[in-house]
Amino acid sequence: MKNKTPPSKAIFLDRDGTLIVDKVYLNDPEQIEYLPGVFSALRELRDAGFIFLIVTNQSGIPRGLVSIDNLNEIHRRIRYAFSENGVDLQEFYYAPYPTDSEHPMRKPNPGMILQGAKDYNVDLSQSWMIGDRMIDVEAGHRAGVKTIMVGPREKASDFPKLKPPTGVFPNIIDAVPFILAQSGLKSMGEK
Repeated sequence: MKNKTPPSKAIFLDRDGTLIVDKVYLNDPEQIEYLPGVFSALRELRDAGFIFLIVTNQSGIPRGLVSIDNLNEIHRRIRYAFSENGVDLQEFYYAPYPTDSEHPMRKPNPGMILQGAKDYNVDLSQSWMIGDRMIDVEAGHRAGVKTIMVGPREKASDFPKLKPPTGVFPNIIDAVPFILAQSGLKSMGEK
C-alpha cells in the first residue's frame, strides 16, 4: 500500500558551523557548543511546519580523528538538547568519506538530501538546505532545494562558478524571516 501521508517540507541542516560551533573534527561529546539562537530559530521553523534532517560530512572518520561511537554519542546529545528545547531532529545523515571522495553521499553531492527526502516523504520544492559552506549550498542546488549560507566562514562571491545561495545571513535566527517569507509563510511575530 502506498504512503498516503502528504509530503513534508524540510530544513536540511549542516551540523558544524551551522547548529554547533565548528571544533574541527569534533570527537569529544563534552565539547559540543551550540550556536546562539539555534533552538529558537528551529522552534519558529517547526511552528511553520518544517521537519529537520541533519546532513554532515565527516571526513574525520576515515582519517582516524573521529570514532563512530563518539559520533553517535555526539548526535544523541545534540538530538536530546534540541528535544529538550522543543525541537525534534528527525534524522542524522553523515558521509564518512575523505575530502577528495566523489561519493554520492558526500556534499557537494546531494545523496544525503535525496536519501532524507525519500525516507521522510519530503517535497524538495518546498524545502531548504542551510549550511556554512558553499559545498552545502551546492548540495542543496543539486537536490533541488532552496539554500541559505550562514556565518562568516566563506563568501559566496569567492565561488563565481557556483550558483549563489538563495540567501546569506550571519546565522540561522536571522535567516528565519527570509525563509518564511520565501515559503509564503508568516513569522510568529506577524499578524
